[in-house]
Amino acid sequence: MAESCEEWAVKGKKNVWGFTPSISQLQSEGGVAGAVHGALQTGTLMTTFTASQGLLLMIPNMYKISGELTSFVMHVSARALASHGLSIFGDQTDVMACRQTGFAMICSNSAQEAHDMALVCHAATLLSRVPFMHFFDGFRTSHEINTYDMISDDIVKEMLPYEKILEIRERSLNPEKPFIRGTAQNPDVYFQSWEARNPYYAKCAEIVAEQMEKLGKLTGRTYKPYEYVGAPDAEEIVVMMGSGAETTEEVAKVLNASGKKVGVLKIRMFRPFSVEMFAKAIPQSVKKITVLDRTKELGAMGEPLYEEVSASVAEARNSGILPRSFDPIIIGGRYALGSKDYTPAMAKGVFDNMASDKPKNHFSVGIIDDVTNASISYDESFKLEDKSVLSAVFFGLGSDGTVGANKNTIKIIGHETPNYAQAYFVYDSKKSGGITVSHLRFGPNPIKAPYLVNNAQFVGCHQFSFMEKYNVLGCADKGAVFLLNSIYDAKNVWNHLNKTVQQTIIDTLDQGVKVHVLGRGANHTDITVALHELKDPAKETIFENCVADCNIPVGEVFTSPKLEGTNGVLEVTETFLAGLYYKDLRVVFRDGMVTEYHCSNFDSEEKNLEYLKETIMNRHESLPIGEFAIGTNTTAYAVSEKYGIGDQLPVLIAEKMGPHFAVGDTCYSWGEDCPLYNPDGKEIIARDNEVSILRKEDVSKAYFGCHTDITVPYKELGAVRVIKADGSEISIIENGRFVLPGTEELNEPLDE
Repeated sequence: MAESCEEWAVKGKKNVWGFTPSISQLQSEGGVAGAVHGALQTGTLMTTFTASQGLLLMIPNMYKISGELTSFVMHVSARALASHGLSIFGDQTDVMACRQTGFAMICSNSAQEAHDMALVCHAATLLSRVPFMHFFDGFRTSHEINTYDMISDDIVKEMLPYEKILEIRERSLNPEKPFIRGTAQNPDVYFQSWEARNPYYAKCAEIVAEQMEKLGKLTGRTYKPYEYVGAPDAEEIVVMMGSGAETTEEVAKVLNASGKKVGVLKIRMFRPFSVEMFAKAIPQSVKKITVLDRTKELGAMGEPLYEEVSASVAEARNSGILPRSFDPIIIGGRYALGSKDYTPAMAKGVFDNMASDKPKNHFSVGIIDDVTNASISYDESFKLEDKSVLSAVFFGLGSDGTVGANKNTIKIIGHETPNYAQAYFVYDSKKSGGITVSHLRFGPNPIKAPYLVNNAQFVGCHQFSFMEKYNVLGCADKGAVFLLNSIYDAKNVWNHLNKTVQQTIIDTLDQGVKVHVLGRGANHTDITVALHELKDPAKETIFENCVADCNIPVGEVFTSPKLEGTNGVLEVTETFLAGLYYKDLRVVFRDGMVTEYHCSNFDSEEKNLEYLKETIMNRHESLPIGEFAIGTNTTAYAVSEKYGIGDQLPVLIAEKMGPHFAVGDTCYSWGEDCPLYNPDGKEIIARDNEVSILRKEDVSKAYFGCHTDITVPYKELGAVRVIKADGSEISIIENGRFVLPGTEELNEPLDE
């Protein structure tokens, strides 16, 4: 917004009056508001752009501007506010904090509307003297690239009443026409002054409606302050404002086509709220109304739009605008806070909730609220299908050029082809250096889809590491084309994609109560590892799926085992741990605690014991087993064997080259109480053992300050078998080879 204005000013682009506007960037929004207020007093036509915390800094001046009945428009990309946490993303929390300032509030639902409503607001403020806040969903609308029809300068001139601009000039502070404003007022007149502004606000809605109608005649794009779409005899409707209204409208069309009677009432004018216009827009057949707010007002009876709708229906009934018999159930809900995506599936969930015998009130949609149980469920498989629309998703890294390339691509499609085009870019809070996801759509018809692409025909991943961290194919349609930017060729790339294979191993391990690990040849490992019990296998897991957000390189599944029931011998013929060499390393466990240890580094057994106590035991008499893992990075193992570099590998690589056991603290030490989830959404419940849990009584008994990983290499590995409760076994590895169905590809590097 402001960036475009500044670019135009630098290039000397003139406005409809033949002047090049002056653009100023101040240090803070508080300063901007003061500068705006001052300039308005001189009769200058002003506008400004802001959002979120910056908008809050402007509130004191907003009261002054409205109190003085000053024509002015500010444009706001509505965004979240910092409360329990900081969010830079989109919802309507910031603008709702301003609803008492006296500003008229107009909401646009799309990029085209934002373009059109900007002009409507500038015309309406000149005619009404009421200042306007024109807002639209931050990021979702403000940063969306979409095909739109631009208003010509001739239409702009026709919409703006020049005589009203002259009146503003006449009302400006001028030393030749002295006038005093902003004086202190005592109780005898202060109240009266507030009420004296009522006539201006009473006419405001009608003025806005007239300007929308005028714009419609000039452009062919018609709008209403309160616009109903859907079945004329609808029994259930959703009332909302913002980009989500377009999604809900498209879902309503699908439902009506299947025999339902539903609709959507789109609120464009939130302040002043016209009870009459709103009531006349509602089909009198309606029996249930769901009001969706994109904000949360703690402690209130409901959110702002819900309260407005509830009060308006009651007032319209009492005043005779609506019949006394009109008595619908009014339900309130919240959606899409902090740029949470609002999908067609969620919109259908809202309609489904409303259609139930006992619809949930004051609900949330799009999240799972397991604290207050306020959320409603929805069928995630529901999607809007438009075969004429081609869609694509690209995953990139901030500043790697992915977003820039996609912006250029979609602009070329939109400008140089007959297609309509849409692009939306998702950033994380890191911006540069963080993940970026580009969502592109194009087709022969206008695109009304203000939600992320979830059925892409093409998916591109420009960062190989994302394959282990994100579900990059979760948005792919059946039969989609997938392009991966990889340093590996097509033959070998699959050897480096571990997450799915590791999940297969985890799903098998979760069926067991124990894991039995055996060595082969000179390695006499024979140890049984006890696993934690799963109370809810649908939501819980024992092992963590090591992907790129855990440690690099990828290639293991690991857990903190139970101590009781973990018994046996762990052996390695040769290994390097933290750069130190160990020969014939042997560790014995009884109920998860080290009872014996041995190596053959020295001729003297005394020296061997001293060496192990100093290095592995960290001078403790005994240590628990803190971790059991199965390494899946067979590529790292093959490279190590081929070039003989095992002594040079850091522990994060060495531990991936076979099953490994850690003595000392658990892999979750000092963070056991922090919930952790695998990419499949299941919570990893095995974060403690019988020693670490003692932190709740005496922290000195829980931790040892060491965690040493001992890996059994594939060449010394006999078997890894899952033991189920009934005593049956499932083999994962036999004779150093993965035999579990779905893991066979891990053997390919071992064969090269």
